[in-house]
Amino acid sequence: MMTNPMQRLTQGQFSFLPDLSDAEIKQQIEYGLEKGYAWSVEYTDDPHPRNTFWEMFGMPMFDLKDAAGVMMELAACRKTFPNHYIRMMAFDSTRNVESITMSFIVNRPPSEPGFGLVRQEVQGRSLRYTVQGYSSAKPEGERY
Repeated sequence: MMTNPMQRLTQGQFSFLPDLSDAEIKQQIEYGLEKGYAWSVEYTDDPHPRNTFWEMFGMPMFDLKDAAGVMMELAACRKTFPNHYIRMMAFDSTRNVESITMSFIVNRPPSEPGFGLVRQEVQGRSLRYTVQGYSSAKPEGERY
């Protein structure tokens, strides 16, 4: 059984590991570039598990072949959104389909409020459960 003792958001690769350093992030980007992947940077303040569509920071870097350029884009996103979740996404377009092959979080807010389980009683004695982020009680842009 896997546990999450630090109560951190676990989405994408490396979720149960300590946060990657910039040198380790650069190594992953270089690995993806060697495979021919295109990178993009995305951010959100609503990391609900079903929220797979995060905001894209800039355009996907399909023509970029140097990890330093991707790291510059990441640094710009961190500067603009220091209290948001930021993730790196690698796309593999070799099959004429832009499918995600790598995804990992590279920035987290200082405090991660987590998620609660909301119970609803419906028709008869049936129950429904919904996962709701504690931060979603605040309006967008004021969550962290």
